[in-house]
Amino acid sequence: MTEVLDQTPQAQAAPPKTGWRRWLLGPGFVRAAWMAPLFFGIGFLIVIGLRSIAHYEPLLNWLIVVTVAGLVTAPLGFLAGIGAFDYWVYYALGYPTRPEDHSGHGARSWKDYFRVNTDHKVIGVQYVVTTIFFFLAGGLMAMIFRAELAKPGMQFLDNQEYNGLISVHASLMIFLFVIPAFAGLANFVIPLMIGAPDMAFPRLNALSFWLLPIAGIIMLSSLAVPGGAFGAGWTGYAPLSVVGTNGNVWFNMGVQWAGASSIMTALNFLVTIITMRAPGMTFWRMPLLVWANFTTSLLVVLATPFIAGSQFFVMFDRLIKTNFFNFHESGYVLGYQHIFWFYSHPAVYIMMLPGFGIASEVISVFSRKPIFGYRLMALSLCAILVLGFSVWAHHMFVSGMANWLRVPMMVTTLLIAVPTGIKVFSWLATTWEGRIHLATPMLFALGFVSMFVIGGLSGIMLGAVPIDIHVSDTYFVVAHIHYVLLGGSLFTIFAGIYYWFPKMTGRMYNERLGKLHFWLTFIGFNLTFFPMHIIGVQGMPRRVSDYDPQFGTWNMIISISSFFLGASFIVFLYNAITSWIRGPLAGANPWHAMTLEWQVSSPPPIFNFDEIPQIVGGPYEYGVPGARHAVFNGAREHELEEARSP
Repeated sequence: MTEVLDQTPQAQAAPPKTGWRRWLLGPGFVRAAWMAPLFFGIGFLIVIGLRSIAHYEPLLNWLIVVTVAGLVTAPLGFLAGIGAFDYWVYYALGYPTRPEDHSGHGARSWKDYFRVNTDHKVIGVQYVVTTIFFFLAGGLMAMIFRAELAKPGMQFLDNQEYNGLISVHASLMIFLFVIPAFAGLANFVIPLMIGAPDMAFPRLNALSFWLLPIAGIIMLSSLAVPGGAFGAGWTGYAPLSVVGTNGNVWFNMGVQWAGASSIMTALNFLVTIITMRAPGMTFWRMPLLVWANFTTSLLVVLATPFIAGSQFFVMFDRLIKTNFFNFHESGYVLGYQHIFWFYSHPAVYIMMLPGFGIASEVISVFSRKPIFGYRLMALSLCAILVLGFSVWAHHMFVSGMANWLRVPMMVTTLLIAVPTGIKVFSWLATTWEGRIHLATPMLFALGFVSMFVIGGLSGIMLGAVPIDIHVSDTYFVVAHIHYVLLGGSLFTIFAGIYYWFPKMTGRMYNERLGKLHFWLTFIGFNLTFFPMHIIGVQGMPRRVSDYDPQFGTWNMIISISSFFLGASFIVFLYNAITSWIRGPLAGANPWHAMTLEWQVSSPPPIFNFDEIPQIVGGPYEYGVPGARHAVFNGAREHELEEARSP
């Protein structure tokens, strides 16, 4: 019997590495430091070998080498070095099974946030902190080009530098801040909300995070490319992205890495929500944030492959001389816009629906009232999911597409305002005669509603063909997208960070600083972007580094306000860092909320629940006598015992 036991897979597993071998060969940043150059060399040899076999001249094409070796294989080497593939490679090579000791799961010290970790709560914090870094980088670029735009004429930048800064700024804000920030908050909260011990695929979850800094670093490094960063905007329109600077390749690959991260995360959410809900958690008992992330994940899985394809086509046109979008070789230039916007308009809702869910959670809790029209709110999310794929061409009313497409796209664009309007009226009805507590999360949630309504109204204007033709490519469009995306997403991201800060860190933030942050942001945001409506209607063009002197006064006001808005973020950083270090300890449920994440300690246990929760009611039944969302096994047994006793 002893001999049989000695031959078990666990007994045959290789002994752990010790000393310098563990330091050099064990997963971590040291191994990544030599594996990334090693994989770069492998990529280099692949390119040289294939070009030699095909007799291509010149043999050494540095743009192709850097694309393959620097933007593909070197990042794969980094991922392999930090241990993102260890478990899968170990299994694929046929090594004996290793017992799971959960050493890579959970945060026992601050160092655990700097390695591959399979705990969804650690990954959620990694996401949020990383996205804040890229938000700071993108905001700094905005201040630089707003300084350039403060006066007519050219002050600090040339045209290419301006195009590069504004393109990288927008790309970071969209692909590296808004979308992954929502994914980070959901990563932390969704398994807790549905009573799951973790995400369905913890290792895939960890990998999806580590793709994100790779995408961000690629986009930032484009600023150092000879000739300049990518300058075709965050849309990367062809043919400019094909014939422009080599930095456009960095945009192509950065989007691929970020898109792969999004798809992995979305698949994980879908499987987790469908298969891992606690007993009694029917779809009609799920919190609206779970509904929002469920529909968002469907959007990501269905839409993201389209932008991946469009970026590959552009890169192939540049590197291997295909002609997908080369007009002179019968390429279909307008096809790029159709493919891109078929993803990117649903992407607008990828950047909005999670915010709708956060606003619903916060407004219900701080109004102490059930969500008005809960089922209609959930169904409206599904309606947005479906209609979101039918409106893409309203971005192309002046592109030269077939005229007959304009009216159908205008109709569907105006129609999608219906499910969105349902949400606004539901939030207002939820607050009606509620016991409103104007804590910082509630202020940001209400600020979101007001900013989103303004952005929605200008969106209805842009959905009408005649108005869109008049204000296309003006600052009116810039104002609209910032009210919808920045006003809609940024305010809800801050609402979510403040709302779940006690749960994430175990400490309370400074409420006075939180409210100061809100008012500085709210005032700075409106002073920055509302005047853009005015000068946009008057003809101020967007995407230009110089402009007519008649717009000089308004641009000076906008630039000063943008610096004021940027400075407001310093208050948030100070509050978050100091509160995380020495803020007052938070209770399990400081907001007296009903959803499951508030029924465990702050921060939660490593595997979320010591007892399996039993869902017995809705998540928002505030003010309903005796209402409970969930009970735990111990409580359930106690209640059954009381019911059986005479």
